Amino acid sequence: MEEVIKDLGSVLLVFVLPIWLFLHYRLKINQVKYGLPDEEVRRLKDLQATATRLQERVESLESILDDCAPEWRKMP
Repeated sequence: MEEVIKDLGSVLLVFVLPIWLFLHYRLKINQVKYGLPDEEVRRLKDLQATATRLQERVESLESILDDCAPEWRKMP
């Protein structure tokens, strides 16, 4: 049984691992070379738009609080 496990480990190290590493890094190089996939670009733009809207909401709320409770920023 131990010999089978050693043989399987050897096969994985000699054949599977190098192929997996090659394919993995080739994919990474292509991503850098050709940029992000369209789906990822769209997702990033959506996240940026959401962050902008949230920032505007926070600024609006801070403005309201400044008018209603000017000391709110000094509270712990």
